[in-house]
Amino acid sequence: MLAVEQGGQVVGLELAREPGRPLTCEAIASSQEIPFRFLKSVVGELRRAGLVRSQRGCEGGYWLGRPADEVTLLDVVRAIDGDVLTLRGEPLDGLGYPGPAAPLPGVWRQIEAGAAAVLGGLTLASLLPAAARERHSEVGAA
Repeated sequence: MLAVEQGGQVVGLELAREPGRPLTCEAIASSQEIPFRFLKSVVGELRRAGLVRSQRGCEGGYWLGRPADEVTLLDVVRAIDGDVLTLRGEPLDGLGYPGPAAPLPGVWRQIEAGAAAVLGGLTLASLLPAAARERHSEVGAA
């Protein structure tokens, strides 16, 4: 029911862990054991949303588009999935049930709001191990 694709969060955390150098899709796919083609499409969505930037060439790869402490998991979920919660692949807008099930859309909206609050309260930086957070702040200070 909660339709969150984990690929975007994984990409964000890999990029946040190494802020001083670009990472290739091949390196991220290998590190996280995610199929390359799938990962490439996820990175494309993140790039279109401005969460990831890229550089071509032999020194190229991908970086976060904003500092890791400014990117929430909610940002990533919305960039990849659009809606936080869907039912049968459909957004909650316009959802309605007849008869005794009429209150259910309100329940789903409460669940969505709770999930959005949790995801919005977690930044990529907050999920990094201490050593990676230190590397991130050193790069930000440079």
